[in-house]
Amino acid sequence: MQIELLKCKLHRATVTDANLEYEGSITIDRDLMDAAGLLVHEKVHVLDLNNGARFETYVIEGGRGSGTICVNGAAARLVMPKDLVIIIAYCHMTPEEASKYEPTVIKVDADNQQIGVLPPGYRMQPHFD
Repeated sequence: MQIELLKCKLHRATVTDANLEYEGSITIDRDLMDAAGLLVHEKVHVLDLNNGARFETYVIEGGRGSGTICVNGAAARLVMPKDLVIIIAYCHMTPEEASKYEPTVIKVDADNQQIGVLPPGYRMQPHFD
């Protein structure tokens, strides 16, 4: 049996652009992709903290260190630049593998620069500003 678990997430990233004319996807800074373990063309869920929108798309590579989080194509109608989003990827594994697995959670600042990696075993707590 395989179960689906959180693989990684970029927590509270800031949307830098929304490009309706592009064919589709989300462009993510290559440094953030590497830190989280995201692959080009990997399916992700995007959760907009400003308006509650949730959608699926796939990752394309943005420039290293650029801080780019650009939602492309039809999904561009679901976000606005400066919205805060959580970008999540999942993986499949056996329950035995899952019992030893810890996801990668990357925290970023307002410029989408990495400010931390949550340590293994850390349980996310509600965030109040």
